[in-house]
Amino acid sequence: PTMRVLISGAGIAGPTLAWFLAKAGAHVTVFEKSHALLPHGQSIDFTGSAITVIRKMGLLDQVRRLNTTEKGSQFIDPKGRPFAPFPLNGGDGASFTNEFEILRGDLAKILHDATTNDVNVNYRLGTTVKEVISNDDTTVKVETSSGEVEEFDLLVAADGQWSKLRKQCFPPESVKVVDKGMYVAYWTVPRIPSDNDWWNIYLAGQSRTMALRPDPHGTTRSMFSIMPCNDLQKRAWQEASEGDRKLQQELLRRDFADAGWQAQRLLDSMDQAPDFYFHPLQQIKMSRWSTNRVICLGDTAFAPTPLTGMGTSLAIIGAYCLAGELSKLRNGQHPSQAFEAYENALRPFVEQIQGIPFFVPGIAHPEQWWKRWVFHVCITTLSRIVTTPWIMNRLPQRKDDEFPLPSYPTFDEEALRQLGVVCSS
Repeated sequence: PTMRVLISGAGIAGPTLAWFLAKAGAHVTVFEKSHALLPHGQSIDFTGSAITVIRKMGLLDQVRRLNTTEKGSQFIDPKGRPFAPFPLNGGDGASFTNEFEILRGDLAKILHDATTNDVNVNYRLGTTVKEVISNDDTTVKVETSSGEVEEFDLLVAADGQWSKLRKQCFPPESVKVVDKGMYVAYWTVPRIPSDNDWWNIYLAGQSRTMALRPDPHGTTRSMFSIMPCNDLQKRAWQEASEGDRKLQQELLRRDFADAGWQAQRLLDSMDQAPDFYFHPLQQIKMSRWSTNRVICLGDTAFAPTPLTGMGTSLAIIGAYCLAGELSKLRNGQHPSQAFEAYENALRPFVEQIQGIPFFVPGIAHPEQWWKRWVFHVCITTLSRIVTTPWIMNRLPQRKDDEFPLPSYPTFDEEALRQLGVVCSS
C-alpha cells in the first residue's frame, strides 16, 4: 500500500519533505493554517549540504534568480557611514552575507510551486489539525479544523517553533525552551534613494541594534533587536511578546526613540508594514523528536535561532534525511525505524549547531558606550583582516555547516533524472 503522510506546515521543511516523499511514491497531504502562502519574511540563507539538497531538487537556478542582491555586510556609525565592511567574496565565509541569500517567503513559494502540481502532493490551505485523536501501531487519526476525521500512516509536525501539534503529542518535560535573552522585530519599509545593497548593522548602545537589508522587490527589510538591561525592561519586553501588535509597537517606539541613525524613519513606517513580526529569540531542544507515528521536523524539533545562521539549512537537510530514511521502509513497516535512523544521523549535527558561544548575542548588544567602542575597534580590525587576501588565504576555511549527506538510492541523481528531475548545476 502507498504510504499516506500528513505534513502540518507549508514553510520550508514541510514542502521540501513533500517533494522527496512524492518522488519516493508516497501520497502526501500538506495542511497550512494560512489561506494563502504569505509572501513575507526576512532574509534567510542556506549553506553546505543544504545547497546539495536544493541542487538535487533542480531549484538552485530559481533560488539564484530571487537572490536578495546583498553585496555584503557592513557596520555603520550613527551618521550612516560604513566603517567595517565584510564584502561577499564568492562564499569564502568572510562575510555575514551568504552566496544564497533569499527572502523566506520567496523560498517557501519556490518549494510550494515545485510540489503543488505533483499528483502525489495535495495542499490544503486554511486547514490545521484540530486534534490528534489516536497515534497507535496501525495509523495516526486526526480531526481537522473543518471537523473531518482522517487517517494517515504518519504525521509530520513542521508547524514552527511554537508548534501546537508538538504541544498535543509530546509531554512538556520533553521540550526544553532555551531563552537567549533577546527580542527581535522585523518589518518591510519603502526603499529610499539612500538605501543600498548592503546589510547595514548599527549598534545603538543600551543593548540595542538596528539593521537594514535589501530585497529583490524594490523594498527594504528592517530589523530591531534588544537585550533588556534590567528586570523592569525584561518584564516589559516579555509582556509585549505575549501581547498584540499595538503594545509591541508602543514599546519599540519608547525604547528606540533615542537610538539614532534612521530610528525615526523606521519607527514611523511600522504602522503601514504588512509583515510586522515580533518575537523572543528562543531555541527548541527536544529529548526525542518522535512518538510512535508522529515526528517533528525543522524549527518544531530543533529551532536553532537566527543567531546560528543555520535554521533554513537544518530544515532542508532534515527534510531530506527524513524522506530518505522513510524511502527505505518496506511496505507496511512501522515508521519508527526510519524516525530513529533519521534522529541518530542528524541529532549530533543539530546539537553542534545549537551550541552558541556564551558571549553571543551579548557581544553585539553592548550596554555601555565604552563597550560599543571596544566592539567597533575589534570589528574594524577583523574587517581589515578578512579584506586582506594574503591573510585570508592562509586561514583555515570554516567547516561548521558541513554535514555529510547520507546516500539514498531513491534520491541519487540518476534515479531523480529518470523521474524527470533536472538537477541544478
